[in-house]
Amino acid sequence: MNLIEVWGYCVDGKHRLLVYEYMERGSLAENLTSNTLDWEKRFYIAVGTAKGLAYLHDECLEWVLHCDVKPQNILLDSNYQPKVADFGLSKLLNRGDGHDSGFSRVRGTRGYMAPEWIFNFRITSKVDVYSYGVVVLEMVTGKSPMIVPHTFDNSGEMEQRGLVKWVREKMNENVPKELWLEEIIDPLIKDRYDASKMEILVEVALQCAEEDKDARPTMSQVVERLLRHEADNY
Repeated sequence: MNLIEVWGYCVDGKHRLLVYEYMERGSLAENLTSNTLDWEKRFYIAVGTAKGLAYLHDECLEWVLHCDVKPQNILLDSNYQPKVADFGLSKLLNRGDGHDSGFSRVRGTRGYMAPEWIFNFRITSKVDVYSYGVVVLEMVTGKSPMIVPHTFDNSGEMEQRGLVKWVREKMNENVPKELWLEEIIDPLIKDRYDASKMEILVEVALQCAEEDKDARPTMSQVVERLLRHEADNY
């Protein structure tokens, strides 16, 4: 339900064409720069995107890594239902392959890539989890990981840590929840948002963006936590 549907394809010599379902609202990236996403839609998109990635990681017959989770690759239909798209960098593995074979090069987009890619560590589904965490922080703050409050150097790894580190520092300040949320929340939704839902999104995103992959949750655990919070506050 949260993956883009392919309607057809054509291969004619060097000419290749994929036909996807039409997504009326365009990409999440486009919507984040406009005034179309209130806090409810952002929470809804975070849940739907997590469901799509959880399906790839845990429910497919094969084991699928997307490898390029970012707002440009999350498309929205007329009801703002999110669908994960653009599998050009994805890796399809058999479930018995150990989940880390066949990666001959770094995959992903600067600003959203997990540290494993940079340091040549073992690649698992946790690389998608990390990217998802950065995307959620971008949805909450309205700040791109490529434009962060503190820029350390020109490497993508250091820049993406800047956004994560900035949000983590704000959250850990010894001030009431409402104050640190006010400092990081996207100005487009600052006048009206559910503090409880925004706080859970930040907490989940920071767990997903842990540098140690073993400290990150699975996408199925992310879905469970977000849905449980939604049910508890219904």
